[in-house]
Amino acid sequence: MANNAAVAAKATTTTIPIVFTVGGPIKMGLVDSLNRPGGNITGVSFLSSDIVTKMLEALHELMTKAERIAALVNPTNQNAAVDATEAEAAARALGLELQLLKARNAREIDDVFALLVESDAAALLIEGDPFFIGRMRQLVVLTARHAIPAIYQSRDFPEAGGLMSYGASRSDALRLAGGYTGRILKGERPFDLPVQLATKLELVINLNTAKALRIDVPPTLLARADEVIE
Repeated sequence: MANNAAVAAKATTTTIPIVFTVGGPIKMGLVDSLNRPGGNITGVSFLSSDIVTKMLEALHELMTKAERIAALVNPTNQNAAVDATEAEAAARALGLELQLLKARNAREIDDVFALLVESDAAALLIEGDPFFIGRMRQLVVLTARHAIPAIYQSRDFPEAGGLMSYGASRSDALRLAGGYTGRILKGERPFDLPVQLATKLELVINLNTAKALRIDVPPTLLARADEVIE
């Protein structure tokens, strides 16, 4: 159960067991703590520490001559400020200038790309956010149309034609959530099941998109990829 659905489900019932797969369940108010979630809800939390930093490092490795990179966040996301701060720190460490962009609806996404075309940002990092996943086609089409190399947190994007992604393994998170669902169906209580961390991370690269953008992916980056789409 994703972020928005988990929040809505918790607001609906205090008795029916809920198993979620989200990022930042404490900040979202889903649980009191990871060890003692409390109530009728538990699940799997995506490991978020250093994700944005690793995304920026991968993008920089791909675009070694870049001096300026943009980052897109959804200002309504509770993790947006943390992601922005992490991206700014990572950019400084890499000697990059970071252009922070914000979008909370489809029109603002169009506006962001209009700004990108006018700026000298060499590439784009897109925050892991349910809204952006919902606008996946729009984002993939716009990055292709304007020939902007982009990295995302969800593998759904490179599978849909985006350039690359780095983030928590969806299959690993669903496997853990499925295990909890089975235990609850056998009689265990969500109250007694600590929130698990999906710690497996994966790098996915769409080589066809790289070729379309006329980007030569470094062999070192390809070697680290968990999956290369050709």
